[in-house]
Amino acid sequence: MTRRAPIALFLPTLEEGGAERVMVNLAGGLVARGFAIDFVLARAKGPYVTQVPAAARVIDFNTARVLGSLRPLARYLDRERPVAVLAVLEHAALVAMAAARVARAKPRVVISIQNTIGKSLQDACGLKERSIPWLLGRFHRWADSIVAVSKGAADDFARVTGIRRDRVEVIFNPVITPALQEAGHAPPPHPWFSEPSPPVVLGIGRLRRQKNFPALIDAFAEVRRERQARLVILGEGPERAALESLVRARGLQDSVAMPGFFDNPYACMARAGVFVLSSDWEGLPTVLIESLAVGTPVVATDCESGPREILRDGALGELVPVGDVRALARSISKVLSGTRAAPPAEMLRPFMVDTVLDNFQRVLGVCA
Repeated sequence: MTRRAPIALFLPTLEEGGAERVMVNLAGGLVARGFAIDFVLARAKGPYVTQVPAAARVIDFNTARVLGSLRPLARYLDRERPVAVLAVLEHAALVAMAAARVARAKPRVVISIQNTIGKSLQDACGLKERSIPWLLGRFHRWADSIVAVSKGAADDFARVTGIRRDRVEVIFNPVITPALQEAGHAPPPHPWFSEPSPPVVLGIGRLRRQKNFPALIDAFAEVRRERQARLVILGEGPERAALESLVRARGLQDSVAMPGFFDNPYACMARAGVFVLSSDWEGLPTVLIESLAVGTPVVATDCESGPREILRDGALGELVPVGDVRALARSISKVLSGTRAAPPAEMLRPFMVDTVLDNFQRVLGVCA
């Protein structure tokens, strides 16, 4: 039986990260609807490689840098002739647009903006990184569609690239899936979540400056002065040593755990007393949506962008100013001391996989 022309999802890797995780969700939904899916990767590495749906193919260019994928991607387009390419993250977007430009095959090209790149530029250390918004603004016409994961991310993208705002469509990430609910019922991979008390404060994300886990640790230290609690931070990244040093400096070694990356964080999430997002900036923090979906109350910084959209201006969770440790501590204590009803399912519908799949099928120009 001849395999139908695929939809190609082009990413640098499948390393730990929200964008990578939601693309696995998107792929699973598209496969279930009968589409052929190729994960086309600059390098096939990262924990989510093992979670790619069995029916999807993984194409590994095995290049050290995303730019090295330009020629292999052009050859892939001519050989496999995908009906559409969805390129995720800014480097991949530039390469995908250029590859489609030089290839004989002309698939529909959609680029996905997953973060507020204006904020990300603050961490950029070289000219190449800082030139990305200019390049995206210069060559955006080579993409058939541009989608951003939140209104804030779309506004930021238009501002830093000079692209007209109406060129960028908002499509939320496919976060809420049946598999998410099932994963929340699994046995938790850390013993603190199996104990009835004390309650666990949970943070999840790459250990890097964007997530501002030092603020979470400092806020937790204030919470601990008033009540018994524990803090678990799931994830890996370049700031691990600094965060562990801060935990020791605050004398919190017995009440803070940083066990690394878990394949199933949702079993922990569903049993946490509160989930806390302490980020300085985001695109669309999927962990907030996941926490609400499994019934866990949330506290989040009111950062650009996403938390205010997700939490409906604070109706679905606590919002605090970015970097305000005392406000973060007060909100964590408030949540641990009270109860908050789970949000109505209708409020989470925009993040459900079927809703998002309908939108992506439209921009990708494919039908089942």
